[in-house]
Amino acid sequence: MPLKIAYQGEPGANSHIACIEAYPTYEPMPCGTFEDAFQAVADGEAALAMIPIDNSVAGRVADIHHLLPRSNLYIIGEHFLPVHHQLMIVPGADPAKIRTVHSHVHALGQCRKVIRELGLKPVVAADTAGAARELSEGRDPSRAAIASRLAAGIYGLDVIREDVEDESHNTTRFVVLSATPQDAEPEDIPVITTFVFRVRNVPAALYKAMGGFATNGVNMTKLESYQIEGQFSATQFYADIEGHPSERNVRLAMEELEFFTSYLRVLGIYRASPHRAEIAKRFEMLG
Repeated sequence: MPLKIAYQGEPGANSHIACIEAYPTYEPMPCGTFEDAFQAVADGEAALAMIPIDNSVAGRVADIHHLLPRSNLYIIGEHFLPVHHQLMIVPGADPAKIRTVHSHVHALGQCRKVIRELGLKPVVAADTAGAARELSEGRDPSRAAIASRLAAGIYGLDVIREDVEDESHNTTRFVVLSATPQDAEPEDIPVITTFVFRVRNVPAALYKAMGGFATNGVNMTKLESYQIEGQFSATQFYADIEGHPSERNVRLAMEELEFFTSYLRVLGIYRASPHRAEIAKRFEMLG
């Protein structure tokens, strides 16, 4: 029996596609919520979980920064998925007579041009694949859905406009979670180290905590803050850096960070996706 990889959403979701691309020998396991996907791994029902963490157009995925540290799971990898949205209708429907288009709020926001061009009324659905399933079940010829090509195939819908996303760079970054750490080795370069921390309640604590990364030449690729426990004065930070904690400059930076923090937890040490190098090369060519 194949190992399972959990994801949030219905069959045909972009997370489903990410599972197929990154772990083709695993059986994708749909889950209703992110919490359900985390719990499936914690309970041993799934070996891994594929969780979206941010998107190049929409920004960070809501709730993940809160849920991930509490899950007691570990990041063991990352995957970048270029997102392509398809406009679909039920077979036999007249494209000229569609009036509404249903999809996840982010997908609708990422496809404004085609929605405006066709004069459609956007209707928010729970997710893209769910919108496709509901369209297939309802068979309403006045409705369209925006979802993946995989969803169109699963639910027997006809794609009438391909790749309708406004931005060609539309990409979602996923992290792969496991119940046990599977840290990359120092030689597995390039390596990403992800951690969360809270700074001590002293003046300029964040500035001082970040100073060690600058003085030791450690590149921080992500730093985000969010409130915890309903307190506007209690802030937790989520960070990604390039490098392995065993490297001298990373070790020194982390030691300096720890001096100014009240809480520090490493969530994962894992190989960087090759997509990072592709993005960097693309920007060099544009520059």
